[in-house]
Amino acid sequence: MKRFRLLLMAAVMHPLFPASAATEARLPNVIVIMADDLGYGDVSCYGATSIRTPHIDRLAKEGLKFTSGYCSASTCTPTRFSFLTGTYAFRHKGTGIAAPNNPAIIQPDTVTLPGLLKQAGYQTAVIGKWHLGLGGATGPDWNGLLKPGPREIGFDYCFLLPTTNDRVPQVYVENHQVLNLDPQDPLWVGSKKPSPDHPTGRTHRATLKMDWSRGHNGTIHNGISRIGFYTGGHAARFRDEDLADEWVRRSIQWIEQQRDTPFFLFFSSHDLHVPRMPHERFQGTTTQGFRGDSIVQLDWCVGQLKNTLDRLQIAEQTLVIFCSDNGPVLDDGYRDNAVEKLGDHRPAGPYGGGKYSVLEGGTRTPLIAHWPGRIKPGISDALVCTIDLATSLATLAQVDLPERACLDSLDLLDAFLGDPSAAGRDHLIQQDNGRRGNYGFRVGNWKLQRHDSRRSRNTRLRLKNRQVPRYALFDLETDPGEKHNVAADHPQVAQRMQQQLTQLIQAGRTRPTH
Repeated sequence: MKRFRLLLMAAVMHPLFPASAATEARLPNVIVIMADDLGYGDVSCYGATSIRTPHIDRLAKEGLKFTSGYCSASTCTPTRFSFLTGTYAFRHKGTGIAAPNNPAIIQPDTVTLPGLLKQAGYQTAVIGKWHLGLGGATGPDWNGLLKPGPREIGFDYCFLLPTTNDRVPQVYVENHQVLNLDPQDPLWVGSKKPSPDHPTGRTHRATLKMDWSRGHNGTIHNGISRIGFYTGGHAARFRDEDLADEWVRRSIQWIEQQRDTPFFLFFSSHDLHVPRMPHERFQGTTTQGFRGDSIVQLDWCVGQLKNTLDRLQIAEQTLVIFCSDNGPVLDDGYRDNAVEKLGDHRPAGPYGGGKYSVLEGGTRTPLIAHWPGRIKPGISDALVCTIDLATSLATLAQVDLPERACLDSLDLLDAFLGDPSAAGRDHLIQQDNGRRGNYGFRVGNWKLQRHDSRRSRNTRLRLKNRQVPRYALFDLETDPGEKHNVAADHPQVAQRMQQQLTQLIQAGRTRPTH
């Protein structure tokens, strides 16, 4: 691996390396495309047959497709926290699903992936869904400067959906301000109705163009009710159907501006999170309803970004990572026919569970690395996780990590770039949401589940009507769906893994010290 890495550095940095005439003697660009709620089996290169994703398939065909690619949590906020900080979210207070008025979760003094790349001279941007809070201790000042935020943790530019689109408000944030906000129509965001006659999904349900199934019945915008309440800011509000188009447009514009300097773009898609409301030109393109149509829209976004790299002749200078923030979910609060139109489609592929769970389907997702001329096309069984991108990309950029930063991010650059001898991780901790939830722990083909949350242990909501013990052991080689607890058959393995998981959680870090 050491020899592979030395050759790689020579390839990236040496001006005489003859990869192609278009390759410059500079660090590579990096684009991370993170889908939202996309399952292992949701794209055709991972087995989907009722949905076609030609642009994602092209990345997989020309690049490296991982069969054991993971995010670190089965909900969005903790995965995004871990991706940017390189630290498991369960180690940090307040990393559960962020509320609309949540203060900034990642503080300005935190070492982050974009901050590390800035040290190497990269221009950095995040475009898309944020959902990591904005503002100081009292939360966002929607009518003033929204800081701290992405620009205080290493991003030069940001164009954001500030929370997630099933939560208020439906506005864009560009850098430190709400875009197009009229001072004469101030924006107010709260957790309680601002007035008794404020229209909501409960009081005006008959007016909705997409009905809610549970919870999403606060303020109505664009015919869809949301979690929470807001008033004002009408000139700043967007149309759900236009989100993907706007983020692609902004991304292409930013890439064109940075074409002559190394850049890092975090393209944070909202597809296929609820409310699923793809642009009209994608509606009806699949048999899966708006959920399937949103996957097609996501695939179009990937194609637009890839075509831009080709048009600008910088594809061979650009490492593209495609991933998801957690596994799939069908009914997640809206009646959009995702369940009714599922057919024989298996969103999580062969794996059990999905979003919110610590079963494999919650965190094992599509993960593809693409870099023409650098990554040999193929399939990798190496165990890798989006939490590892911070340290791995810092190595690529030749930036040293502080000892007390990126506490759980391993240097897996060799695995991400296709070294055939790279095994990846020897273990991975998975979590659901927040600090005191539940854990999955994979070591080889063994998978331990640890359920600490009373919700998961004592209710039937997330585990398909199965009560679960605090600890359960599964052999993923023979039981990828985690249906058969074999702890009683392998007590020594179960005991060893219980102790190891406890030690790793209590140790405060898993990245080796030097």
